[in-house]
Amino acid sequence: MSIDTIGVVGAGQMGAGIAQVAASVGLNVICSDINQDACDRGHAAIAKSLGRLVKKERMSQEDADAALARVRFSTDLAAMSEADFVVEAATENEGLKAKIFGDLDRICAPGVILATNTSSISITRIGAATNRPEQVVGMHFMNPVPIMKLVELISGIATSETTAATTQALAERLGKTVSHSKDYPGFVVNRILMPMINEAFYALYEGIGSAEDIDTGMKLGTNQPMGPLTLADFIGLDTCLAIMRVLHEGLGDAKYRPCPLLIQYVDAGWFGRKSGRGVYDYSEA
Repeated sequence: MSIDTIGVVGAGQMGAGIAQVAASVGLNVICSDINQDACDRGHAAIAKSLGRLVKKERMSQEDADAALARVRFSTDLAAMSEADFVVEAATENEGLKAKIFGDLDRICAPGVILATNTSSISITRIGAATNRPEQVVGMHFMNPVPIMKLVELISGIATSETTAATTQALAERLGKTVSHSKDYPGFVVNRILMPMINEAFYALYEGIGSAEDIDTGMKLGTNQPMGPLTLADFIGLDTCLAIMRVLHEGLGDAKYRPCPLLIQYVDAGWFGRKSGRGVYDYSEA
């Protein structure tokens, strides 16, 4: 099956980024979300991102306009019936993803691959929510999608080799480099990254250093582009906590226990940049 139209479920930060990248290489995109406001925000985010590329002379205005025109938004998941390949980029919640995949299984044509952008949840369990588990695969994009080159490809226990190969070919068509992971909690990237972020929260919680000192130490001491607490705010503290809980519950090791301070910040609604407050205050940013 040739892939000409990509479906993206979710018009948030990740979904909009995936839609933008797909449209920029000439694919038609159908992007769905639960309401028109979410779709409008997704459209605005893509337009703003493309505008930055034009300003930096990485893309012509004509190409940016053409890419944006290839993205169609819908509040009806049934629009995915027109897609040749679907990527789900909804909130990191297993129950929600299982429901979406059950619905997509009924909506999409036989043979259409259903990929999830989950950063930690079992591909095998998501696939089990469908009648086509051999066509369910993990396609974990990094944030921000238009900038980051990696896609982590994860096969569930039932994922076919054809599905994995088709997904890898699509990722490479999008200009991404693919790394492979087995279907274990957190996969590779977040299995390593999230415990580091969690440990940075413990260092803050225990008063070992200020947030600025922790970030400066890790940024300059280990040559990272940003410190772990700044990165956590960028990712979203709610997402970080969700992944740590998947690691803790899935692996059963106390070393993955979420830091109480991380839990408290999320309980307070301090999710990071997207909420205006996380470890740092972004209310005037």
